[in-house]
Amino acid sequence: MTEPLVPTPEIINRKYRKGSPLGKFFRHIFEHQKINRALASGISLAVIATSYFPPGNTAQAQEAGEETTIGTEVNLTTEKSIQYPVKVVKVTQGFTFYHPGIDFDGLTGDPIKSIKPGKVAAVSYSKFTYGNAIIIKHANGLSSLYAHLSKIEVKTGQEVTMDTEIGKMGATGRAFGDHLHLEVYDHGRAINPLTILR
Repeated sequence: MTEPLVPTPEIINRKYRKGSPLGKFFRHIFEHQKINRALASGISLAVIATSYFPPGNTAQAQEAGEETTIGTEVNLTTEKSIQYPVKVVKVTQGFTFYHPGIDFDGLTGDPIKSIKPGKVAAVSYSKFTYGNAIIIKHANGLSSLYAHLSKIEVKTGQEVTMDTEIGKMGATGRAFGDHLHLEVYDHGRAINPLTILR
């Protein structure tokens, strides 16, 4: 004797020991022989029916040896959002409470570039402390300072990109040998440049 499609509470409790009454009810329906047969025959009919449809133009073109391209042309461009200011990266002094920046080793005349696009906020020529220095303001409250330059190649108010050569490495001011001193500020607070440089 086959069980009815819609079970009685007695059938559910006899057949299933675990689960909620509603869960047992649906489990009985989906495990019922009539439902399983209906699903199996439906899938079989779908497979048979698709074999009678003629292939589309793409399949005919491929059989004829023609190449078909379907899609939309997408031009992808990637841009760096930040970069090291020097070509060869060699950090000689790190960020500390007493040294609010990092020093990059190099030779006088090595090109220096901005770490991010921005606007030159200040240019300073001095024989003391930072020596010849540049401050650039970037978006989102970020600014950067480049010190001890042998040559400055930008002026106050100038917009710069990451391709702009802003100056040349040197040893001006209070410097013990050729290097670039870089400081980065986030809303006026000095941060370790290595936390954002890539």
